[in-house]
Amino acid sequence: MDSPFIYDRYVTDKNFIGRRMERQILANLIRAGEHISIYEPPKTGKMSLVNQVFRDLRDGGTQFLVAFVDMLNVRTLEDFLVKFGSAVMKSMASTQDQFATIVSTYLADTHFVFDRMMYMTKEEVVSLNWTPDRNDIEQMLSLPQKLASANGIRYIVVLKEFQNLMNADEYDDVFKMMETQMKERDRQIPYPAVFIMTGSMVNAMKYIFEEKRYFWRQVNHVALSQVEQREIIEHLVKGFLSGMGKSFDRNLAMGACELFKSNLWYMNHLASICDALSKGFVTEAMMAGALESMISVHEPRFVNIVNDLTDHQLSLVRAVLDGVMKFSASEVIEKYHLNSSANVRRVKDALKKKEVLTFNEKDEPVIMDPLFEYWLRKFYFEIPE
Repeated sequence: MDSPFIYDRYVTDKNFIGRRMERQILANLIRAGEHISIYEPPKTGKMSLVNQVFRDLRDGGTQFLVAFVDMLNVRTLEDFLVKFGSAVMKSMASTQDQFATIVSTYLADTHFVFDRMMYMTKEEVVSLNWTPDRNDIEQMLSLPQKLASANGIRYIVVLKEFQNLMNADEYDDVFKMMETQMKERDRQIPYPAVFIMTGSMVNAMKYIFEEKRYFWRQVNHVALSQVEQREIIEHLVKGFLSGMGKSFDRNLAMGACELFKSNLWYMNHLASICDALSKGFVTEAMMAGALESMISVHEPRFVNIVNDLTDHQLSLVRAVLDGVMKFSASEVIEKYHLNSSANVRRVKDALKKKEVLTFNEKDEPVIMDPLFEYWLRKFYFEIPE
């Protein structure tokens, strides 16, 4: 029997819980042909939400094609264009002749080619025979809309880890060309192509959309709220009961929710370990053992993070753990040896770039990974409970 505690793949259908408002908002935006951005820390459910909404739309009779462009290892403009083109064409066609036809029809007078050898060896549907120029970028970015219009179907392009495009020297040009295409798009056409830009580097995505204001008023940001504790607790209790008839105390579930700040990925991972350890009911000792197992898995990553921090950066993180919200007060600077308010600003910026902290709309600090926060408090700084 499949476990209801899924943490190794996207969660949809009966195992997807919460986020009803976000599901409705995202579905409505897609139906309206609006572009979307979603940026949240890793493993907070971005792609599960997107995939669930696609399932909702199909169940409701909406027809569309989806191209998932995984930009995890994008370092150059060429990387982006090849990945983008390959993903878009693979969602529309499947044979070499079809790929060649799309390239010759919609990417004529560009440096893009369909190279059969590259396709056979690297599964690249589209390749470059020269350094890409402005026309190449414009024609590639317009490809989804051309295919949508020609085939009479809605087209959605999901750009995963969108912030990685900033690794390319030409990212500013690409962003501005995308802005121009969005601005000039004819909204009366029946099948407007939609871009969904997702990212796990929250501060990098904020830099793009909020600080530099690329795509201003052209892209709708969908923020993910915390799933309510009661829904998570019901998910855990029913999951244990429906699996092997096991009992799971609601108070233990509540404690786990508070520790992980309702992060469902961590909650499902914890529950999965507890399920493997238990026979009839889950005890507090089993929960503690499961938490130790999770710490042992993630500790090397956490150690690498703190080893990359300076003394001043660690001092500011400690201040956050102590509940400090504003760091420029003289007593805070003195207590945590932060030197000066100018240094505080530099340290904050460095921690943001390293994606250790982010700051909410009230400029209050947030440690983005709840298990990392627990590890810092208990094992690194050894703060008494």
